[in-house]
Amino acid sequence: MKTQTVSNGIVTLTKEGEEAIKNSPLYNEGLRPTRTAEHNWTSYNFASLWIGMSICLPTYAMAAGLISLGMNWWQAILTIILGNCIVLIPILLNSHAGTKFGIPYPVFARLWFGSKGAHIPAVARGLIGAGWFGINCWFGGAAIDTLLMSMTGWANVPGHLWISFFGFWLLNVWVAYRGPEAIKKMEAWAAPILIIMSLALLVWALTKAGGWGPMLSAPSKFTTNAEFLKVFFPALTGAIAFWATMALNIPDFCRYAKSQKAQIIGQSSSLPTTMGFFSFIGVAVASATVVIYGEALWDPAAVLAKFSPFAIFLGTIGIILATLTTNVAANIVAPARAVENLAPRRFSYETGAIIAGVVSLLMQPWYILENFGNYIFLWLGTYGALLGPIDGIAIADYWLVRKRRIHLTELYKTNGIYAYKTGFNGRAIWAMLIGIAIPFISKYIPGLSIIWDNAWTIGLLISLVLYTWMMKNDASILSAKDYEKITANNKQTIAS
Repeated sequence: MKTQTVSNGIVTLTKEGEEAIKNSPLYNEGLRPTRTAEHNWTSYNFASLWIGMSICLPTYAMAAGLISLGMNWWQAILTIILGNCIVLIPILLNSHAGTKFGIPYPVFARLWFGSKGAHIPAVARGLIGAGWFGINCWFGGAAIDTLLMSMTGWANVPGHLWISFFGFWLLNVWVAYRGPEAIKKMEAWAAPILIIMSLALLVWALTKAGGWGPMLSAPSKFTTNAEFLKVFFPALTGAIAFWATMALNIPDFCRYAKSQKAQIIGQSSSLPTTMGFFSFIGVAVASATVVIYGEALWDPAAVLAKFSPFAIFLGTIGIILATLTTNVAANIVAPARAVENLAPRRFSYETGAIIAGVVSLLMQPWYILENFGNYIFLWLGTYGALLGPIDGIAIADYWLVRKRRIHLTELYKTNGIYAYKTGFNGRAIWAMLIGIAIPFISKYIPGLSIIWDNAWTIGLLISLVLYTWMMKNDASILSAKDYEKITANNKQTIAS
């Protein structure tokens, strides 16, 4: 029976296919494959998504962190751009599956970890997303608090910082609660506004400082290549890890893509360029403040606090927009879907969004942001080591093991081919554990710290190779002939 149909490279369920999974305990409206009419995201939608997510205070802080660790301006910017070019590869590879089959990340994970085992990568990604959600809320709340203190008697209010933080946290949870379509609309109009405001900040800095100031002449603090590389590799891992989360759950967004071309062009043109551009603005503005105020101000809120009340008001709107567009898209969808996937018949996306918001508070973002060492090495470096192997398994499964052939209805069966008898794919678990363990162990062995410094990349490669080898001839792999038996070709256009 033909349970799925393909048109212009997009696979959707037939009526028979939809009927076959509607009563499954693994099915609900948020987790089902998208229908033809829902594939409506264009290149602009994906570009605005990444512009909105990349222009944020953590991006600004990452560039500042690299400068504080000893890099000069161009070393910091190139490290960030290189890291984003590297992480763009798994993002595009995993985007293909979401676009072609219209499935969200937790359902995609059932392919490699099993119907029950999928909770492992889904919850891992979800917890990190919740952590980032809290970090962004703390950044945004602290910035708003600074700006309010510069305009009013806010500083006299007891616990004013915590009030700002919790107020901003509530706003983020409320917007996230409204779902992916609301996120799409917000990103579409917020992206150009954020670009204009970022350029305005740069122009102000250049005008006030009378040029580039000390930025281009400030030397690196490293006197030898060995000293530089000791910081460069873990910093590069941090830059990669910054979006390693999205490399996993990008199917949550690409399941709405109009075509593969739309998501590839939209994402490739916006991610590395926007991250490099906004990081440069962060470094340029902070360097200009040395000339203007006699000290480097790395916090954009502290810079804006020097402005007129009207400029402060506009800056506050900019910070709220920048943080919201990042937080609700990059950091809440994955944990909300992970909660939803735990019990699809009991939890909805909206319930997941609220639970994820509460978990973000339990992860204490104020501690993570206590210093740049915590932020770049403890937070970014550690979770990069955890996610790299999962990224490797996802890529290996879809591209090397299954060769882009998926039986959609089987993803929603508790005893289907992707249930792996017990609901867990033991080979995926072993490949993940080994990919995590080798870099972690290397961290404590003299002479092997380079492996830990590149934990995301090495963990990804180890798990990719191991999983591919262990999954040879697995019963869940569809042959080309089996795939043809369940898939009908449809010559109508995707817009029909």
